Amino acid sequence: QVQLVESGGGLVQAGGSLRLSCAASGRTFAMGWFRQVPGKEREFVAAISWSGGSTYYADSVKGRFTISRDNAKNTMYLEMNSLKPEDTAVYYCATARTGIIATMTSLIKDQNYAYWGQGTQVTVSS
Repeated sequence: QVQLVESGGGLVQAGGSLRLSCAASGRTFAMGWFRQVPGKEREFVAAISWSGGSTYYADSVKGRFTISRDNAKNTMYLEMNSLKPEDTAVYYCATARTGIIATMTSLIKDQNYAYWGQGTQVTVSS
């Protein structure tokens, strides 16, 4: 059993920045960030391999968001810059299921993740 706890969400003006953290207890593999707004499906944001050597981003955040991890602290991060009102959502972190190969094709699918955090709200005002 792995527990994931997100933090760092909040209210920010458009153009501003936030840094989300995801602290894990237990063994993790590749990890990812997803987001969801009410009435819409959960959306892939970014993912990272266990080593951190491979990272993947949704087109909507590429160039603005940076995913990273510190395995010594068992923590993953999402640095979000140049935030836009359309980035407003609840952001969730997740860790991939055992055996999932860390490729874009696999990590964009939420069914390939075994454990999820409770989510943290990010609100970007215009």
